[in-house]
Amino acid sequence: MSTFEGRDGTALIVVDMQRDVVAAAVDRDGVTARIADLVARARQAGVTVVWIQDTLDGAVGEDGWRIVPSLVPTADEAVVAKEHGDAFEGTSLEAVLAKAGVGALVVCGAQSDACVRSTIHGGFARGYDVMLVSDAHTTADLTSYGAPPPRQVIAHTNLYWSYQSAPGKEARVLEAAQVMFGG
Repeated sequence: MSTFEGRDGTALIVVDMQRDVVAAAVDRDGVTARIADLVARARQAGVTVVWIQDTLDGAVGEDGWRIVPSLVPTADEAVVAKEHGDAFEGTSLEAVLAKAGVGALVVCGAQSDACVRSTIHGGFARGYDVMLVSDAHTTADLTSYGAPPPRQVIAHTNLYWSYQSAPGKEARVLEAAQVMFGG
């Protein structure tokens, strides 16, 4: 139902699951396991998997910049480097998705209140159907900066995205176990 004609494909977008980004994230291991399962199911269904990797203020190539060891992109999967919260801004993401005929995004990763949030909005504003995987995104404790506790941030992100709407495109929230690829 996206606004793109002839782009009926779906892509799993894995945002910033890097060692430093998720080092202090709530339910890191559970989220990582659910993302690994999503990746495996997407690959099995022939769904495009795209990995987003933040440049982390110049830490490219350092250990903390690397994607967590249990999530490994294959040689044929795009890894898109970004400098901004929205993975579409100043990156090749749109070109990667267009080439693959993608009009629908399934989004997971980190951090819920930053890059995940920016990317789901960025995709939706550009015309994509966007599904947020409710139990496959996480964030760190930023209460010292005035943010709510991490579990409340995650719950609120799921809540407000479930009410997102616009003509010609769909926003949804599903748990990882409910996500169906290829059917």
